[in-house]
Amino acid sequence: MAESPLIRCRGLGRRLRSGDQELVVLDEVDLDIAAGEFVAILGPSGSGKSTLLGLLAGIDRPTSGEVHLDGQALSELDEDGLARLRRGRVGFVFQNFQLIENLDARENVLLPLELAGRKDARVRADQMLDRVGLAARGHHYPSQLSGGEQQRVALARAFAPRPALLLADEPTGNLDRATGAKVIELMLELRRAAGTTLVLVTHDAELAALADRRLHLVDGRLVDETGTRS
Repeated sequence: MAESPLIRCRGLGRRLRSGDQELVVLDEVDLDIAAGEFVAILGPSGSGKSTLLGLLAGIDRPTSGEVHLDGQALSELDEDGLARLRRGRVGFVFQNFQLIENLDARENVLLPLELAGRKDARVRADQMLDRVGLAARGHHYPSQLSGGEQQRVALARAFAPRPALLLADEPTGNLDRATGAKVIELMLELRRAAGTTLVLVTHDAELAALADRRLHLVDGRLVDETGTRS
């Protein structure tokens, strides 16, 4: 029997009201992503890429359709249940890092581990800072770190709970090309070591070329590189 996908979307739609008109952000998307797969999603600004990530994580609710994560229908979970699922199963990396400014680097990595009640939280946080090359910078606050260092802290935080799924939204968007390349190399190294499924949205064709599969958002629909619509 074929293994069930980690992510399964059926008829996924998201519509927003804009005055008297209805804006279709996503239109009846069907999508399966296997455990351990790296999928890149491309499309112009405003095409719904970030909206799709939000729906996959249960941060936003779809107007229609359903998302299943590891066999769990997200619509069946209340907000507390969704928060528990995200803490245990989903990691995030954002363009603007989203570190907590009044926590130092170590405390930022510690936070999701402590929220999850991990007994090894401090040991694990220190291990992850060492993995991203920032063992000596754990006491520095985000404002004292470069953009590349902040994104490496964000990677340590995302991978620390060993998530099954990592969602990355333009992770190199605020970095210069050389720094961004180093961050991506590190992210993919951590992903391979952990066997994490990665869904990444980007404008960068070179970055997308590293993925196992590339999907394009066109008029609210996902189109793969063969031209097949979801």
